[in-house]
Amino acid sequence: MPHTVTRFTALRLALAASTALAAPAYAQTAPVAPGADAPAPEAIVVTGFRRSLEAALNLKKNSVAAVDAIVAEDIAKFPDQNLAESLQRIPGISIQRDGGEGRAITVRGLGAQFTRVRVNGLETVATSSDGASANRDRSFDFNVFASELFTNLVVHKTAEPSLDEGSLGAVVDLNTGNPLGGKAGLTAVANVQGSYNDLSKNLGPRLAGLLSWRNDEGTFGANISAAYSKTSTLELGNNSVRWAQAYFNSVNGTNCFYSVPGATGGVPTNYTGSYRPSSTCDQASLSFHPRIPRYGVISHERERLGLTGSIQFKPSDHTKLSIDALFSRFKENREEKWLEVLARSNEKSIDVVNPVYDANNNMVAATFNHAYVRTEHYLRQSNTTFYQIGATLDQDITDKLKVKILGGISKSDADIPLETTMLLDNRSANGFTYDYRNMASPVISYGDSVTDPSKFQLAEIRDRPSNVTNRFKTVQGNVNWDVAEGFTIKAGGVWRRFNFDSVAYLRDSAVCGSSGSDLVLGTLTCSSSTYGFPLTSAMVDTVNLGNAGQPAGTTSSWIVANLPATTAFTKLYSRTPTLDSGNVRSVQETTSGGYFEANFKGRLLGLEFGGNMGTRYAYTSQKSTGILSGNSVTVQRGYGDWLPSANLAFYPHPKVIIRAAYAKVLTRPTLGNLTPGGSIDGFNYKISYGNPQLDPYRATNYDLAVEYYFAPQSVISLAVFQKDIASFPISSSYAATFASTGLPQSALPTSSPAYINFDPNQIYQITANVNGSGARLQGMELALQMPFKFLPGKLKNIGFQGNVTLIKSNANYTITGPATNACTRATATSACTLVGVNAVYPATLLNVSKTAWNATLYYDDGKFSIRGMLSYRGPFNDSTSGTGNVFEGYGSYTSFDAAVRYKLTDSVELSLDGNNLLDTYRYRYTDASATRNYENNHFGRTIQFGARWKY
Repeated sequence: MPHTVTRFTALRLALAASTALAAPAYAQTAPVAPGADAPAPEAIVVTGFRRSLEAALNLKKNSVAAVDAIVAEDIAKFPDQNLAESLQRIPGISIQRDGGEGRAITVRGLGAQFTRVRVNGLETVATSSDGASANRDRSFDFNVFASELFTNLVVHKTAEPSLDEGSLGAVVDLNTGNPLGGKAGLTAVANVQGSYNDLSKNLGPRLAGLLSWRNDEGTFGANISAAYSKTSTLELGNNSVRWAQAYFNSVNGTNCFYSVPGATGGVPTNYTGSYRPSSTCDQASLSFHPRIPRYGVISHERERLGLTGSIQFKPSDHTKLSIDALFSRFKENREEKWLEVLARSNEKSIDVVNPVYDANNNMVAATFNHAYVRTEHYLRQSNTTFYQIGATLDQDITDKLKVKILGGISKSDADIPLETTMLLDNRSANGFTYDYRNMASPVISYGDSVTDPSKFQLAEIRDRPSNVTNRFKTVQGNVNWDVAEGFTIKAGGVWRRFNFDSVAYLRDSAVCGSSGSDLVLGTLTCSSSTYGFPLTSAMVDTVNLGNAGQPAGTTSSWIVANLPATTAFTKLYSRTPTLDSGNVRSVQETTSGGYFEANFKGRLLGLEFGGNMGTRYAYTSQKSTGILSGNSVTVQRGYGDWLPSANLAFYPHPKVIIRAAYAKVLTRPTLGNLTPGGSIDGFNYKISYGNPQLDPYRATNYDLAVEYYFAPQSVISLAVFQKDIASFPISSSYAATFASTGLPQSALPTSSPAYINFDPNQIYQITANVNGSGARLQGMELALQMPFKFLPGKLKNIGFQGNVTLIKSNANYTITGPATNACTRATATSACTLVGVNAVYPATLLNVSKTAWNATLYYDDGKFSIRGMLSYRGPFNDSTSGTGNVFEGYGSYTSFDAAVRYKLTDSVELSLDGNNLLDTYRYRYTDASATRNYENNHFGRTIQFGARWKY
């Protein structure tokens, strides 16, 4: 079980690991139960990993609020690739993985956007472009940082007046440095490891080091640390890009359209006919089929560099100045190579043979003729740089009056200079088959050759460079007054400015759509058989799928475009980019306010107690800018919130602590929802509008916990919590024609089917955000930590940590579900259309798993240690999906990590770590009830081995 800490003062004295910049959250002294910290007669001397557990457990006893932490010794000795994976050790925290690594966290069922993160006491956002998409929201990407850079990670699960607002889930403190807390003289640490992935067969370096110095008087100290790693991993599996309903040209020889002038072989060359209802065609039309069934190879080349530096000057016992700086650079090249059928938007030209349907209304198997076979080669180069510098002045005015001033700036710059896709098409392939009766591992087979360049044409090119920048400026101060024994007052004020800027560009073109013929010298005469440039062997590469869990009969080798050759041939990078208006937006938020907090401890009717209570006020001034129909629009607004909170701790027995908490909390709206602009998806026929007038998420939190310290270094605890979310912005969705929006055809992406086959009467899914009616979340956390000291001999060095979180939540979502009528007519003479049915669907909150747990079994005798950790996260919905599906999300996920340490000497330690040793496949579904395959992939095992030296 991860470890609970309380106040910064206690953490600094006990572990000498915290940064002074985190101090504003920990100024008061927490009450201690009578005799709670007295050494037990049976106490034994422990070292290494067990000592860090014991120290953190003692600090847990002194807590008033619900606060958990992991200290530096734990981080260094778990097989964690980044901070997210370290944080999942804490009860109530689950992680979201991208590319095989942890990226974002969920705390007590609330997703990353509901968690505020502070680095050295300053709120900030770190943004990366890892995974399938860039982060353009408030969520913090923990994969930007190596875990070696930090001395402790602290998670505040309940609010306090002195704690920064903005979280419905938790406030996470990431702390570096504290040279005055170390020993006098020079301290040096070096860690050298190799990191091997068994899927990519790549071996990369992982290096970390620390230099710290403190004078004998304890008046001056400085340290620097660095961490560097470079890895190469693979992600292999399949993907459907959701499932959808659509009209097909024919089913088992039954023509599903009336005759079309100019049609050849029964296949419309330009669709102008209308749907012909029949039982055979209706069943196929109303069933769901994979939109882009495919297998692929995704490679991740990652490089991290992190630097920290701290200087502390303490000229007297009354004055201390701390300056802390952090720099991180995270680079990633993500390359995808897919073989697929583009059923999406092209079903009207496809003939279906021998379809098979299941009980969930899925066309789980079929043969397609006149199919649209495509190979896709995608490359994104991203570079995230993060820096922060902050300073803290601690000044004692008198023995009872203390002042703290904190200020700093941070910037996260996530740049994507290149995001290129080259698409090769064969638009008249026959004999394509798929079989999804095993939904996780389908058989996908292609009748025509997919390794012959003469079968394909270079049909589309794309490049989408972009940038997301987040900046914070913070100034805050507080006064701490010890009014009397057991009673302290705190008051403070804060000014904080957050700037979010997103810009994106397009170099997209369909070769035979818009201006495709000017891509190279000369012209191209486009026709139904000529839709792109012919290929040569020099313009393609061959892909071998490898072990992607594919069944026998799956096509596992194909060609993709050679990117250097085809980008040079098309002169892609010399084309003038155009603005991607849907991703050009900015938000500026200026927060000002203050707080008042009373801290107390005492005795009532013989019962020892302690706590804090007070209120915080925050006024938010917001300015949002976006592009709507080609015009830049700015909207300003402001709102204020009073946020009272209280935390109480009762000590009915020296070994028992009862905690209770109440708080009004808020999380400001999602950044993407605040833009007054809009975006259009011409591939999936969607239009989204923003709403800068959205209210924040506001909630009332209740917490109650009981902890029983039944033996030295042991605890069993139970915490229950409830979050009543009064306002919950939701997406309202409805179906309407493109013409009804008043937007011109030029607003559509020129390479999209919507532009190429423009139809003003095409039905679009239109989405806008509105203030919803709210939601409720309830849950409990059960945790156990104990060494097996009762066992004989060396077995007493075994111990256990474990926790389980159970959550119940409910919210109502308005979603356009599946069409139930194959022929809906707007008027008696109109053509048939498939129209989804709007309905309200009750469900769990997004990103909430009902069950999550982790368990660690360890052996540590001070010289040799070994431990293994098993983690489980239950299934959860992560979005409301589309194309008639009701929600989408992830299946359950179980991972196992292990670590082995052996001390050669007091200064040298050998290490062997294993991450994702089960090589678990990650299953993503579309539609929560049918759980149709969205994707199923795996990332391989990562083994790290090396040595650590300390002076």
